[in-house]
Amino acid sequence: MKFFKAQFLCIAFLFGLVHAQQESMVIDGLAAIVDDHIILKSDVAQLVQMTAVQQRINPQLEPERLLKLQADVLQSMIDQKIILEMAKIDSIEIKEKEVEQALDQQIEYMISQAGGEEQAEEMLGQSLKSLRREYRPDMRDRMITERYQQQLLSSMTASRQEVVTFFNTFRDSLPVFPTKINLWHILIPIEAGEKSQGSALAKIRELRDRIIGGEAFEDLAKQFSQDPGSAPSGGSLGLVRRGSLVLEFESVAFTLPINEISQPVKTSFGYHLIQPVEKQGEKINVHHILIIPEITEADDSEAYQFAATIKDSISSLDTFIKMAKAHSIDEETRSFGGDLGWVDPNEFPIPEVAQIINYLEMKQCSPPVKTSYGYHLFWIEDTKRGGKADINIHWADLEMMASEYKKTQWYGNWINKAREKFYIRIME
Repeated sequence: MKFFKAQFLCIAFLFGLVHAQQESMVIDGLAAIVDDHIILKSDVAQLVQMTAVQQRINPQLEPERLLKLQADVLQSMIDQKIILEMAKIDSIEIKEKEVEQALDQQIEYMISQAGGEEQAEEMLGQSLKSLRREYRPDMRDRMITERYQQQLLSSMTASRQEVVTFFNTFRDSLPVFPTKINLWHILIPIEAGEKSQGSALAKIRELRDRIIGGEAFEDLAKQFSQDPGSAPSGGSLGLVRRGSLVLEFESVAFTLPINEISQPVKTSFGYHLIQPVEKQGEKINVHHILIIPEITEADDSEAYQFAATIKDSISSLDTFIKMAKAHSIDEETRSFGGDLGWVDPNEFPIPEVAQIINYLEMKQCSPPVKTSYGYHLFWIEDTKRGGKADINIHWADLEMMASEYKKTQWYGNWINKAREKFYIRIME
């Protein structure tokens, strides 16, 4: 028996329905009726198409999988209507501000995936404004559904006996667990020296003079900006929300008049020229040019020597934590003393960790390790052995899996009973 992690109902935000307007996917008529609610065949077809793309189902080569997917999607849409009615009884409410924030996040993600607003609108075949207006009700329903599910399931956990029973039942089908390490780190940046800083500043000033002199910001951004994400589109970052940019950049972008060119702005990335082109409350459409100071061998050596000096002063985890709080530039872990938690080295976003893990000593500070982020000092506090599931070794993981399984079983029984309270008719 194969074990699957619990997956609860959540009708996805339909921003990816690019081809839903194609004639082959437009199907008139009713798919189902749930009390006073109707589900259109065209809506089912749209969601089936999006899900088929996500699951890489080829309709021509895998017709049986597609038919099963259609049935699963229709059932999930029926169940969502039921959950929405149950949520009304329990007075689950979503504030308009929450819906707007969720729409913003989804649309911004879509824009980033498409490569810009124009590309996103071209893919959708409609404006982003009409998309926002059309899918606001769907987003609200989705959020109500998710919140109601969380309310039902959030406090549900597996008892010790239930974990043991779960393990004994599924031990032959449980996944092989990876070896994990309790990892800590200190990150020391490799920063450009004064000469490189001066050269970069001179270059960004030269570009500003050329723009003031009449050359197009977009043309110079395409030619000189060292931001690979925005340079091809003339330095455009698109519409971004306050709080999503580094502080030094953001404070200038939101206070500068529209279309004005900033003085050089220094951030951790380098030197920028900033040009806001549109403001919408807490969001701004901004262009920029980035010049990154060159890192020399001397700069690299200086960072290494500093990291090595810190390493020599560390004799325990306590001193490691103190040094991390004082010197690490990793904002997410510095306040916790560099604690990265339990990690699988082979899945860690810093690939060098997997490469050097076998050479590191337990409960000792590593030598400086260079990555694309700078120089790291690592500390392995503990190791959790991987391999075939063992209740004595992998208790925490098994407890989480048992809890998810319990939620799945409970939720399945709950939704089956809930269906009995509603008139449901699936059309042929």
